[in-house]
Amino acid sequence: MDNEGLIAALRNKPGLRLGVMGGCFDPIHIAHLVAAEEALALFELDQVVFMPAGNTPHKGRPVAPAEFRYLLVAVATANNPRFSVSRFEVDRQEVCYTVDTLEYLASVTPPDTRMFFITGADAVLDILSWKNPGRLLELATFIAATRPGYDLSRLSGLLSELTRRAPGVAVEERVKVMEIPALAISSSMVRERLAAGKPVKYLVPEVVAELIEKSGFYSRQQDHGFQGLPKATSPQG
Repeated sequence: MDNEGLIAALRNKPGLRLGVMGGCFDPIHIAHLVAAEEALALFELDQVVFMPAGNTPHKGRPVAPAEFRYLLVAVATANNPRFSVSRFEVDRQEVCYTVDTLEYLASVTPPDTRMFFITGADAVLDILSWKNPGRLLELATFIAATRPGYDLSRLSGLLSELTRRAPGVAVEERVKVMEIPALAISSSMVRERLAAGKPVKYLVPEVVAELIEKSGFYSRQQDHGFQGLPKATSPQG
C-alpha cells in the first residue's frame, strides 16, 4: 500500500486518525458505505481505508474473485475523497490475518496515528477467536457497527476476558459500539437476491449493480459456485 490507499497528504499528518474497514465485500453494499461515513463523523476520522480480503482464514463458501471484489469497492468509494481502497490483502499470497494488516498499517503511518477498525458487532463479539486479540486492541480501537436492537448481552463478558488477556490495554476504551439502521442490509442478503434473480437496486451503489450484472458471478453462485476459484474466508482471524 506504499503508493496507494492513503492520500499522500495524510501519510505524514501528525495525529492521524485512520479508519480501516476490512471485509470480503462480497459484494460491497450501501450499509458498508453508511457505516464508514458514520464512523468518519462520530470518531472524527481523517480517512477510511477499505481493505478487501484476499486469502483469509475462515469462510467455507465460494466467494467472488478478489480482483472483482476490489473493483466493486473501488468504484463504490470513488466519489468520496475521504474513502480509499488498499490492495494490501488482495495482493498477499499467504493467509492474511487482521493483526497482520494492522501491523502493516502501523509500520507505514506516523507513530502517533490512531487506528479504528470498523466491522460488524457480530464479528467483534467473536474477537477472541481471532489471531492475537490482545495485540489487536493494542493496535486499534474496534468499532462494532450494529443495527438498533441487536443483542449485545455478550459484550460485558467479552470485555472482561479481553482485559484478562491484554492487561496493559484500556479495553473498554478500545471497543466502541456504533448503531447504523442500514445494517439490516447484508452481503448475504444481496447474494441471495441476485441468485434468485431479484433486484438489488438501492441496496448497492448503481455502478456496483451494473458491474455485477455484467459479470454474472452472483447469478451463477447458487447453482455452480465460482468455477476455478479457491474457497476464501471471512476477513477476521
